[in-house]
Amino acid sequence: MVQSEDPTAAGPPDMNSESLRPSDDEIVRQVLDGNVNAFESLLKRHSVQVLKIVQRHVPHEDVEDTAQETFVRAYRSLATFRGKSDFSRWLSAIAVRSCYDYWRKAYKSKEVPISTLTEKHQDWMEAALSGASERSHDEEDVQEEAKELLNWALAQLSAEERMVIELVYLEGLSVKEAAGLLGWSMANVKVRSFRSRRKLEKVLRREAAGGRRGV
Repeated sequence: MVQSEDPTAAGPPDMNSESLRPSDDEIVRQVLDGNVNAFESLLKRHSVQVLKIVQRHVPHEDVEDTAQETFVRAYRSLATFRGKSDFSRWLSAIAVRSCYDYWRKAYKSKEVPISTLTEKHQDWMEAALSGASERSHDEEDVQEEAKELLNWALAQLSAEERMVIELVYLEGLSVKEAAGLLGWSMANVKVRSFRSRRKLEKVLRREAAGGRRGV
């Protein structure tokens, strides 16, 4: 189980102990030298970071398993970490790719919901896309309907399209940042993000017009 350290348990940080704490690079070297138990320190140090990334990309019920998969992959790939980049950034890339693989598996096994939108969602979407609505909505209801609609629409995309949309448009990462996390070229991210956004808009507008789901 991925666990995070309780920052309140040890009281205020001790500057001397902080300076003596081994760096991520030093712990990686310890693990590669045979002290496999040292990896536990990396897990505790970065568990919150990984959980935050995974929570943004996979369903709540699969967050913990995907976070665990991230650390398993990191451990198995530790020998490839050359220390040329920050370990935290290297681990973040593995977390994003674990989420990407989660969706690839979900689509392949047809675990993604395929039901059409309810009439309520269709009405709301049609009003939102037209820029006007005769009905008044509570702000909380609007946010919930928008979230459900977006999740449905993202499920109509491929795993690649879904991840690039989430990173570039929903999280606001730069093309360079998204490319680094996904392991793609910047040109590939630019092309995929543009095409994926157009496809997402097409799906939404077609559904709002009463079309059938699917691309």
